[in-house]
Amino acid sequence: MKRVTFHEDADAELIEAARYYEARTPSLGLALLLDIEDAVEQIQANPKAFPLVGTEVRHKLLRRFPYSVMYAIEPDRIRVVAVAHQRRRPSYWLHRLT
Repeated sequence: MKRVTFHEDADAELIEAARYYEARTPSLGLALLLDIEDAVEQIQANPKAFPLVGTEVRHKLLRRFPYSVMYAIEPDRIRVVAVAHQRRRPSYWLHRLT
């Protein structure tokens, strides 16, 4: 099983989103983190199971929150390039692939 790493900006997006939800309702930020953890485990177990966006990036929708985990399968790892809100700025993360 390949290891999963997060681009530093994807990590920052995740923290920002968790803080936002936690400020709205206590424990909602934790629920987001658990949803992300579940998605990452599914990605790690079967990385090619989720749809392609373009030629090299795939996305996994979260179950409970309006976010997608955008990731690329590399030879030695799975790299999360964005934790993207589904209603904001499509493809803003493309520059992170280089």
